[in-house]
Amino acid sequence: MDLCASIDNPIILKPLKRVVIPCGIAIGLPENMEAQIRPRSGLAAKHGITVLNTPGTIDSDYRGEVKAILINFGKEDFEIKLNDRIAQIIFSEVVKAKFEEVSDLDNTERGSGGFGSTGN
Repeated sequence: MDLCASIDNPIILKPLKRVVIPCGIAIGLPENMEAQIRPRSGLAAKHGITVLNTPGTIDSDYRGEVKAILINFGKEDFEIKLNDRIAQIIFSEVVKAKFEEVSDLDNTERGSGGFGSTGN
């Protein structure tokens, strides 16, 4: 779902600057859920506006107002007005992993090959 700016006055986001925009909602998530704040593709493609810490994570124990950290990678000022759709929020289940220290890992064809090692 889209998140909208909940601001009293328009905000001018200058190129290469960032701003935290309140969205006017708070959520209470169960312990096995998280919310993620993501960019809107139209703002990114047309204006260079994105969510700085993509995806921004809202943990299940957070009870404050949902906010989006926007950054302007475009070349022009961008105006944010009341109720503008500025980001998206999605909800997903969280898997809690348990770590186990080991001396060795099992072998795979890829091994420790890093970035680009699979040919893509």
